[in-house]
Amino acid sequence: MSAIKRSMFRAFALSTAALATTAVAQEIPVKLGVLADMSGIFSDIGGPGATEATRMAVEDFMKRPGSERFKIEIVSADAQNKPDVSSAIARKWFDTEGVDALVDLPTSAISLAIAPIAQEKNKVALFTASGTSDLTGKACTPNSVHWTYDTWALSHGTADAITKGGGKSWFFLTVDFALGHSLERDASAVVKQNGGQVVGGVRHPTDSKDFSSYLLQAQASKAQVIALANAGGDTINAIKQASEFGIVQGGQKLAGMLLFISDIHSLGLKSAQGLQLTTAFYWDLNDKTRAFGERFAKRSNGRFPSMNQAGAYSATLAYLDAVAKIGSAKDGAAVVKAMREAGTFDDPLFGKTSLREDGRVLHDMMLVEVKQPSESKKAFDYYKVLATIPAERAFRPLADGGCPLVK
Repeated sequence: MSAIKRSMFRAFALSTAALATTAVAQEIPVKLGVLADMSGIFSDIGGPGATEATRMAVEDFMKRPGSERFKIEIVSADAQNKPDVSSAIARKWFDTEGVDALVDLPTSAISLAIAPIAQEKNKVALFTASGTSDLTGKACTPNSVHWTYDTWALSHGTADAITKGGGKSWFFLTVDFALGHSLERDASAVVKQNGGQVVGGVRHPTDSKDFSSYLLQAQASKAQVIALANAGGDTINAIKQASEFGIVQGGQKLAGMLLFISDIHSLGLKSAQGLQLTTAFYWDLNDKTRAFGERFAKRSNGRFPSMNQAGAYSATLAYLDAVAKIGSAKDGAAVVKAMREAGTFDDPLFGKTSLREDGRVLHDMMLVEVKQPSESKKAFDYYKVLATIPAERAFRPLADGGCPLVK
């Protein structure tokens, strides 16, 4: 080989190596961990569907210009609805497996345990399935994003509508953990603000099978409204057994403080018709939500997405947009700051959306009523939208939450 050719070969090799080094340097690795209830009473509202929704968000993000730099991995685990188990998984993911952000987080107790861990490790917690409004109050962190709903929004939507409609005396049937306590606290405040009164209440353990003694107490209270401050399988069981006791037929009204479309599907319209509830998402609301809902259903054995699963999709998409903006997923607080600095944007599922400094994501909420069987025309055609609650009214005022990040 001549000296000239050797020189040209070395130059070409060096150029190729430089290009390869630049490509590696520009690659943006991101690892998402979906920590959800995969097998328990909340698996229908999050679970494998939350993982699927996260995967859909990644697929859609990777279609965007510039996304070829990204190497995105998704892992998932069963939270088992236990804070200690979930905390151990989160620490392992953060410390040894390179996970940058958590998605879902199925209970308030789990989320309250995970929030300080995400802050300590400077990762991101995307709370898309948690209820307690304390996550944007005393437990807020610069690494937390509370996406889908919270107990303040649910209580002010449902309790406000029912008390103003004449339901003035309330009895609470409450699951005895953080979510239930927050729902009862926030709804009770709304009832009293509207001139109503709480005449009694009873608490039950998670995953209760027999609600008879609790329902008898509620029935005996003569309260106009029996508020179900629980979720998932507990709510389904309580409503089914209330029907067997003839509670609604006897003149009392059931108020589901946290209900999902999967719950309505499990109950059936005959049992669920007429229930009013507050939700952040309905798949049949507009063309964008319908397209997502139908796509999700094709990948999920015909089941349409809950608001938690929609939240997993939207939160993941917004998170990845923020990572793209700053060029790395490694500084969790910086990513959340970039999400906040994005301002108000048009989310495909939740509409006009923004992130506040306390970690609360703002978007419209809806008060809906479950249709009668004769009104439903297709699968999962379950809701009538009674009112849209604007974002500025749907969530607790920033100054009232007690978040230490708010100056």
